[in-house]
Amino acid sequence: MSFYMLLVTIHVFSAILGMGPGFVMIRVVSSAKNMTELRHAYAIRNRLHTFVMIGGTLLLITGLAMGFMNTSLFEKAWYWLSLILFLIALAFGPLLLSPRSKPIKQWLVEYDGEEIPSDYYRMEKELFRYERLENFIFLIVIALMILKPF
Repeated sequence: MSFYMLLVTIHVFSAILGMGPGFVMIRVVSSAKNMTELRHAYAIRNRLHTFVMIGGTLLLITGLAMGFMNTSLFEKAWYWLSLILFLIALAFGPLLLSPRSKPIKQWLVEYDGEEIPSDYYRMEKELFRYERLENFIFLIVIALMILKPF
């Protein structure tokens, strides 16, 4: 196996192991029926996020490494578009998601009671709107990588 094929293999596995969990993170949390389940769901979500971070980092590194090894990729519009969209989606974390998830995490620690209050659902709705948009961007990136349309 050539080094390039090793990078391709790592890239594909990183997409599966890194992006896959990102697509279920909303579902894990939205199925909670009370505060105990919600706290547990967020604990699971945080563990899944580790896979997303590692996979996303490996995707970027291997994708760029393949581009430097096969410089003709830099001439392809699908490569540039997928790279730009991937970087935009990565920027969602610190710019859009973190500021909306920090109050939820703080609230989960401080809230006393078992019923999930309506304020939580307002915060969740805003956070999940951006997560769904991020997931949609990642689906476009995946489609570009598979189809290489232009």
